[in-house]
Parts: sequence; structure tokens; C-alpha cells
Amino acid sequence: MFNDRIKQLREDRQIPQRKLVVALDIDTTSYCKIERDERRTRKEHIPVIAELLQDDREEFLTLWLADQVTAMVVSEKELSNKVLSIAKKNINEQ
Repeated sequence: MFNDRIKQLREDRQIPQRKLVVALDIDTTSYCKIERDERRTRKEHIPVIAELLQDDREEFLTLWLADQVTAMVVSEKELSNKVLSIAKKNINEQ
């Protein structure tokens, strides 16, 4: 989700990968892996990416968090709905 969004926006806005690589202070291989969903970006990169791609920071953060949660529960498919239900309840009680 997150990776698809940044790749789509980067291509739509004709921004070269090297511009993001420099801004994020990572190597090209690492950035390519982020776009291919083979590597997760760091949370602190979200505002930088949002600014460069001229898009909503909150939307990027939401997609990034959703990917993080998915990665954590996907290996336990039988339990994932229960886990997410409990997490939602816990969040609402905070």
C-alpha cells in the first residue's frame, strides 16, 4: 500500500528516484527495495517523502502504519482478526 502509493506519485510527478535517495540519505538499492515492498521505510522518512511528493503526510503515515500492522499479523492469519479486534478495543479505551 505505502510502497505502491509512493511509486505511483513519484512516477506521476516525474520525480527521479535519485531525488528521494538523496533526501532520505539512503542508497538507490535500498530505495528500490522500498518501492518493491522488499524493505520497510523508517517512520522518520515519512515527512520527507510527503514533502517531496507533495502529498498528505497523514495519509502516508496511515498507509505506513497499516503496512506495519499487516506485516506483524499476517503470519497468524487465524488469529489476525481477533488480534485486530482486541487492539481496536484497547485503542478506544486509551
